[in-house]
Amino acid sequence: MGEAALKPADETWVYAFGGGSADGDASMKNLLGGKGANLAEMAKLGLPVPPGFTLTTAVCTAYYELERQYPAALEAQVDAALEAVEKETGKGFGDPENPLLVSVRSGARASMPGMMDTVLNLGLNETAAAGLAKKAGERFAYDSYRRFIQMYSNVVLNISHDEFEHILDDYKDRQGYDLDTEMTADDWKKIISLYKDAVQYNLGRPFPDDPKEQLWGAITAVFGSWMNDRAITYRKLNDIPEEWGTAVNVQAMVFGNLGETSATGVAFTRDPSNGDPVFYGEYLINAQGEDVVAGIRTPAPISRERADTLGSTDAPLEESMPEVYTQLRDVANALEQHYKDMQDLEFTVEDGRLYMLQTRTGKRTAAAALKIAVDMAREGLVTEEEAVLRLEPSQLDQLLHPTISDDAERDVIVMGLPASPGAAVGKVVFESEDAWAMAEKGEDVILVRIETSPEDIKGMHASRAIVTARGGMTSHAAVVARGMGRPCVCGAGGLQIDYKTGVFRVMGREIKKGEVITVDGATGQVMMGAVEMRQPDLSGDFGLLMGWADKVRTLKVRANAETPLDTRTAVDFGAEGIGLCRTEHMFFEEERIPEVRAMILADSETGRRAALDKLL
Repeated sequence: MGEAALKPADETWVYAFGGGSADGDASMKNLLGGKGANLAEMAKLGLPVPPGFTLTTAVCTAYYELERQYPAALEAQVDAALEAVEKETGKGFGDPENPLLVSVRSGARASMPGMMDTVLNLGLNETAAAGLAKKAGERFAYDSYRRFIQMYSNVVLNISHDEFEHILDDYKDRQGYDLDTEMTADDWKKIISLYKDAVQYNLGRPFPDDPKEQLWGAITAVFGSWMNDRAITYRKLNDIPEEWGTAVNVQAMVFGNLGETSATGVAFTRDPSNGDPVFYGEYLINAQGEDVVAGIRTPAPISRERADTLGSTDAPLEESMPEVYTQLRDVANALEQHYKDMQDLEFTVEDGRLYMLQTRTGKRTAAAALKIAVDMAREGLVTEEEAVLRLEPSQLDQLLHPTISDDAERDVIVMGLPASPGAAVGKVVFESEDAWAMAEKGEDVILVRIETSPEDIKGMHASRAIVTARGGMTSHAAVVARGMGRPCVCGAGGLQIDYKTGVFRVMGREIKKGEVITVDGATGQVMMGAVEMRQPDLSGDFGLLMGWADKVRTLKVRANAETPLDTRTAVDFGAEGIGLCRTEHMFFEEERIPEVRAMILADSETGRRAALDKLL
């Protein structure tokens, strides 16, 4: 931990939650971060939250002020909080018979999906894995251990995730396996040995076995990730101040990968794409949370209604675990009523028992934000004034963008999941750096990837739309695209991308880098060429919300307009007059500009007057 740092010993750096109570609540978002504050609030509401504790954003600030050292009192407070979690769960941290495993996650006060680091299954070593194997089965225990080594090595020890994926892929090839589920306990033991060899080779020291060392390594890595490149880029793009810092949440692990009665998933209390009041989400049986958002396996819909809409043949949670589904719906309704906003939930089912891991205000498209705000005002959840304040000016701007014409010719090359609506035309690029470089030159580009990761944030921001071959409606690409207002199509499974040669192939067709495609995020279609767009409709909910804004505003809105077309457009958008009319802009019309140039370049008063007469 470094030398004891000089900070007040009586300051509270750690806040506990779980077991129906919590030290903090939702109002303490600035100190506990969004995740920590909401975990505390859910625990206080009596919802099934695994116990844990939050290291506050003040620790992050102190850590950087003290040149990457911790406040003196922190270690004792963490030890005390960890003991309380052991007591609540009846497990011991590092206990070889009944080990307590924890997750270590970041939680900034503003949601930054996928930007910061997470470590799961922390606390495992050879003896703890053997103890876990006795309780939960060998295959599960050693699968969890190899996941932990891979994640910890990547996040804390800075060894590339790909290195471990290559080891696993090579092993599966040699054994003739296609899926991870074909791996036996003995297979995972061999993978663990190979992973540990890779750590020793890369670092010249063994993988850490001491759970306390593991815990502090992970905490330090999460605080360190506040200053990684992708987090800095995300903060700049979303106006999040650096001094806010992040909190760290340490929480008892619950397992969605214990077999067919366990699952993990993500749900939204309303559809984040269009705002419809339907329970919307995805889940995977026998999986951990990262599997859903990483897009490695394509998840199944939560409800029968959603499965029918998507034409999914997978059994929805509503049918595979009806009691859990009913409980989850009740929790979702309670949380939406409590927070008075659409919620994004993360949950795990361990052996038929539901646990809530997170709730937060759900990211949504501009169209969904508008519908949800208006609907909630109609339902009496919020006032008309609150509904108006729910929309950011940038979201209203998104609503003014075109979509694909209903009668446009569509040469559809592939269908995926409609992850974020809107439509865009652009040139195909496969790398984030290329997207950024071409956009800088003023070109419209569409980023096509197997799946996106937080490292792609810059390229995603530069692109007009995003297409991924893998991943579901809650994958990294989908969530980030919705927040940015970019159209996005995910899980376009027919796509085969060859990054080396710069082409993607689908259904016998080959599309090269630089060729123009159109993406329709509302239908999930990716089309060849530039497809005709139509202008947005500003009536309906949009007109209603702007009417509510008109009731309470004190400013009049006047437009910048210099031509009859500009003036008509401004009136259509609700302007009450012209605030600025720049005469020089009147001369930009195609038939006028030559006369302006003739006037400027004339070498006599007669020439100037002749050009001006033509203009007049």
